Amino acid sequence: MTITLDDLDFLASPPGSQWLERLRDEVLDDSQTLRLLDMLRRDVLPQQAGALVEMARLRLKGEAKFGPEAGKMWFTRDGLEQASDPLVRRYRATSVTGLRVIDACCGIGADSLALVAAGADVLGLDYDPVRVRIAGMNMAALGLEAAFRVADVRDGLPGADVIFYDPARRDADGRRIHHVEQYQPPLGLVSEWWHDHPTARIVVKLSPGVDLAQLVRYVGGVEFISVAGDLKEAVLWLGGDMGAGETRATLLTPNGTFSLRHGSALAQVPISEPRRWLLEPDASVLRAGLVGDLALSLGGALLDETIAYITADALVGTVWARAWPVLDWMPFHVKRLRAYLRERRVGRVTVKKRGSAVTPETLIPQLKLQGEDTRVLVLTRCKGSPVVVICGEPVGQLQTGMGE
Repeated sequence: MTITLDDLDFLASPPGSQWLERLRDEVLDDSQTLRLLDMLRRDVLPQQAGALVEMARLRLKGEAKFGPEAGKMWFTRDGLEQASDPLVRRYRATSVTGLRVIDACCGIGADSLALVAAGADVLGLDYDPVRVRIAGMNMAALGLEAAFRVADVRDGLPGADVIFYDPARRDADGRRIHHVEQYQPPLGLVSEWWHDHPTARIVVKLSPGVDLAQLVRYVGGVEFISVAGDLKEAVLWLGGDMGAGETRATLLTPNGTFSLRHGSALAQVPISEPRRWLLEPDASVLRAGLVGDLALSLGGALLDETIAYITADALVGTVWARAWPVLDWMPFHVKRLRAYLRERRVGRVTVKKRGSAVTPETLIPQLKLQGEDTRVLVLTRCKGSPVVVICGEPVGQLQTGMGE
């Protein structure tokens, strides 16, 4: 359901707060909806009952992004979905202590919370009165201070040291928007803000799948951020430490922040047949186009110019890749592979693929596996030809080195 201003008035009132506290002990699954609504409608209006169930569920769901504090916060469904990962919020909020920051399209205030916690003086702007009210309520709930105002950012922004911009990347029906100039509002607004505030730093949250060709008109760099190997978002930096057209991969972990950029005077990355180890780079490295840089830094090579697998003779510690020991490899042929696996009594396989049209669902039945052993099969290309690399179990991401 859609939360309204009247709903917020009720939810924040003593009766609403008491019911929300009681709902913390209830089972909130969809299967319990009718039971919960019947229970609540004995004491509150139907609209209020629906708002109570919705907010109780959103608080429970919000724990994934806000931890235990979600139990005292306020959300809308789309606002919670758009809120960034907590590690990403904190990372983006670094270096703002004492600065004036405009949070344009502030939503429910998730990024404003991180910015204020980092020491910024924040003004949040959004055209939706409900989201603006919620942003202020969340700030108060966590004992922090910021100003929020209903405003259309397309009409211009007040002066600031930093502008953080988080446009909507889904339409009214929830469908993903794939072009940056169709974001709501469009990305093109930053050109106007840059003209009006030439000394400001502008930080824009983008979809991690953004087409870099759509960003060539913007004089800034793009950073791809992953959290523990899960690609979360892209960030366009204007006026920061990244040059025009530069890309950067950033990996956030509970143990630290790691960053990878293009090296200077890089040599040609070699192409090689599979060596002792096969490495799969972190998704941020792939999106930033830094697979070759990573290969060189690890003393490795690529299997193919178009395939994002690295192969190496030695396993060098890095947070940037998962690694599999290479046991064997061969040109891809189902009959030959089946005979190879039967001879070694392999009864279970995990199939990975990159650059191959063959699917695991098609291949595995054809192998007619028998035995107790296991293997990882990597269907890919080497020097333009289809191959299968037979590997042992992965060693995981190696948590040493490569950080800065």
